[in-house]
Amino acid sequence: MGLSFMQNTSAPTLRRRYDGLTILLHWATALIVIFMFASAHIWEVLDRGTPLRKGLQSVHISVGILLAVIIIGRLLWRLFTVSTGRSKQEPIAMPTAMKAASHLTHLVLYLLLISQIVLGFLFRWAQAEPFYFFGLFPIPDVFDFDSVMPRTFGMLHNNVAWALIIVAGVHALAALFHHYVLRDGTLRRMLPGSHGRP
Repeated sequence: MGLSFMQNTSAPTLRRRYDGLTILLHWATALIVIFMFASAHIWEVLDRGTPLRKGLQSVHISVGILLAVIIIGRLLWRLFTVSTGRSKQEPIAMPTAMKAASHLTHLVLYLLLISQIVLGFLFRWAQAEPFYFFGLFPIPDVFDFDSVMPRTFGMLHNNVAWALIIVAGVHALAALFHHYVLRDGTLRRMLPGSHGRP
């Protein structure tokens, strides 16, 4: 009986939800991506050189730098939780193809996010103009690009933004499908609530 008790207490406990930091970083990423996409299209309808347009672009750049920090944090935290077993959760029954599609979508989202951040930095550096993080400090220019590169980086940055919004939209629709049709608890794992352990 004593041995059985020791085995039960040493067995890993599976989560019902992601941990609080993972949830926070996930929703912060989602909100920032929406803001970045919206702000870039809002300033396109504003007159060039106006304080509102310049201010919105400045905030866009600063939030983009913040997004880079968040993505680095998410990747490091993910590595930590996987290596320590903190990310293990109760399995949800679903077809193999659906599970593979979910993993692929997450991978594509990460690749698009990283690509968009890198392109954003390259675009600003190619313009050879100083840019700041919320006016606190400048981001140093580490490249000397050819004069044709701003247009190239700008086009790629815009295309990846659309790809990111489309894939994120599919991801959101899939989460709603799991929640309202399959009712399998997938979405609840990423929602704030009670403790993530049973």
